[in-house]
Amino acid sequence: MLTTDLLITRRRNGGIVPHRLALDVDALELATELIGLFREAVGCRRAELDEMLTAFEGEDIAFKIKRGLAHILENDFCEFETVSPMEPGELRRRVFALGAVGAPSRGRRETLLGKAAAGLAREAGRLVTPEEVADGLFADLPANQVLTAFDAPEPTALLHRYNLAQAQGVFYRAHELTITAHRNTPARYKELFRYVKLFGLMTLIEGDAEHGFTLRVDGPASLFTPSTRYGLAMAKLLPALLHVTKWSLRAGLKPRKREGEEAGDESGRSGRVREDAARKEAWPDTFQMDAKCGLVSHYKAGKEFDSILEEAFVQRWEKLETEWRLEREVDLVPVPGSAIIPDFRVAHPDGRSVLVEIVGFWRPEYLRKKFALLRKSGRKDLVLAVSERLNLDAAGVDLGEWRDEVVWFKGKLDPKAVLERVETVAARLGNGAG
Repeated sequence: MLTTDLLITRRRNGGIVPHRLALDVDALELATELIGLFREAVGCRRAELDEMLTAFEGEDIAFKIKRGLAHILENDFCEFETVSPMEPGELRRRVFALGAVGAPSRGRRETLLGKAAAGLAREAGRLVTPEEVADGLFADLPANQVLTAFDAPEPTALLHRYNLAQAQGVFYRAHELTITAHRNTPARYKELFRYVKLFGLMTLIEGDAEHGFTLRVDGPASLFTPSTRYGLAMAKLLPALLHVTKWSLRAGLKPRKREGEEAGDESGRSGRVREDAARKEAWPDTFQMDAKCGLVSHYKAGKEFDSILEEAFVQRWEKLETEWRLEREVDLVPVPGSAIIPDFRVAHPDGRSVLVEIVGFWRPEYLRKKFALLRKSGRKDLVLAVSERLNLDAAGVDLGEWRDEVVWFKGKLDPKAVLERVETVAARLGNGAG
């Protein structure tokens, strides 16, 4: 992502609009030139790369755009390494120890480097030159790190990353975020919630599968001393959200002072001071966007199936002669502090439906958390497919009220057994659900 000094925004109708580069000939040419510059810089020190970038910027008034593109290339597509014949700190110790012996003389630096190189050559069993020693003495300084690899992106991909980074930067000041995820391509919901958990965002989830879900992201940034750390976590969530096909969001941003405010008159004219104090109000901002924003995520989309077991189950289900339709990850079930996305929903043309959750993972902590969430959900329209290989007793898991809704399986999950249990649960619930 971009640093705050590289962000370009404007205000419009009380909201913030981040800068965006059009994918036109000029922008593509700029991206191509920068990518070529980085290719040429492979093998150079970071300080040399910086000099090349400074020359590339020149006196261009659009220097911030060039600098932003370069920042993305340098931080996301480059590998820098410390190149030294040995760990620089130890190398310095050896050379300085050699320098402590004997009196200063002309050419002493070259002599010391030669002695150090000879000693290292004997240890390494290869030629080590005095130049390598000289370069390695302070190779651990950032400016002396060497660009060893550059995974060059396509120019279009770089522009997409830049536009996304500008939008992400708006979230640095965010103290609250509301996301509405409409029902569409529901398999992406699970991926979104994984990222919510990964970035440590506290989320309140409301809604249902038929009308969509609202995620209210809140936390330390709104409760305590303002910090960009939580906003940074929100920014990291945006690329994951782009994989959801229908969504919208609104972010509340920390207020900032109006430009051109006067600090007040210290000459004792209290009326002027009070007037200035009243005018010195916070200027709150908002940021809104939706699925039509045109931004492109660089996060990889999740796989269609979480496991071979699920994929094989779907393939076998498709061979059944039944009116019941198997739908993957359609329902998101809110529970306090989290959410459950059952693996499948089995729906009948008459409107009846039953959720199916496969429990095949063995780790005790996972099992305890899984069943705790299921219990919190309070759902009754649920069939559990549980592997016989799981030792639920050892994990401290009690099936309790779900014993009549369990389908046990070993290696393969039999769709006929699941369908039988689904029909039993549906008959018990009648036309109701949940």
